Amino acid sequence: MTSELTPQGDRIAKVLSRAGVASRREAERMIEAGRVKVNGKPISSPALNVQASDKITVDGKDVSPPEPARLWLYHKPTGLVTTDNDEKGRETIYSALPADLPRVMSVGRLDINSEGLLLLTNDGSIKRRLELPTTGWLRRYRVRVNGRPTDATLEPLRRGISSEGENFQPMQVTLDRQQGANAWLTMGLREGKNREIRRALAELGLTVNRLIRISYGPFQLGELKSGAVEEVRRKVLRDQLGLEEDAGTDPAKRLEAGRKRGPPIRRTRATAGAKPARYAKKPRK
Repeated sequence: MTSELTPQGDRIAKVLSRAGVASRREAERMIEAGRVKVNGKPISSPALNVQASDKITVDGKDVSPPEPARLWLYHKPTGLVTTDNDEKGRETIYSALPADLPRVMSVGRLDINSEGLLLLTNDGSIKRRLELPTTGWLRRYRVRVNGRPTDATLEPLRRGISSEGENFQPMQVTLDRQQGANAWLTMGLREGKNREIRRALAELGLTVNRLIRISYGPFQLGELKSGAVEEVRRKVLRDQLGLEEDAGTDPAKRLEAGRKRGPPIRRTRATAGAKPARYAKKPRK
């Protein structure tokens, strides 16, 4: 077994994350709980490097070598929470996903009352990279609010607004149309803080009664049906995320390489009866 003082290999939590066992943070909790063994010996600290020759088990089951990085588009319906287990017993997205889907992690979250595009991946490094605010991935939403806002009403959102002492970065916002007592907006943001859109609009006296994420970076919801899952083809991953061999084996470095390059528009094969979702050029800062 690789010594804790030996720098070769990768940290055990990273290996578990890459293998799709759990996120890195969840893997650290598994280790602390004594559920992980390396070469037959329980480990208690995530500060351990392992190599390909080491045998790793979790709860007595062998951990397979990491699969190639994969990404899926999921049209999340309302009424589902984006978590593995919910303390209130509510249904989660994982209970609604197809049974033949491998273990996946969500890229960010959508709250129980929100719907639309949710990215899923089997690779913890890709998950963390796509969630970092510094990468500048623009998330776009269609938002229905109760009220009659004007363009001037929405101006504070474009300058940056605070809610309960928390500052939000400037948002893109367009007033699309008034529909009876409700108005439809298109909004874009790069942070994705907890209930950010709902809280920001509440500061303006507007109540959100429908919120649909329509894109995340270059990935778009398109005509993907509610509840449907569609895998992004590897060619699209190479083009959009820079998953190229010449950028090294570290997914974070490969993602950065792809971000600098700027991807072309691509389509992927649709599944679950949905039409192909479209991929747009990734917005630059």
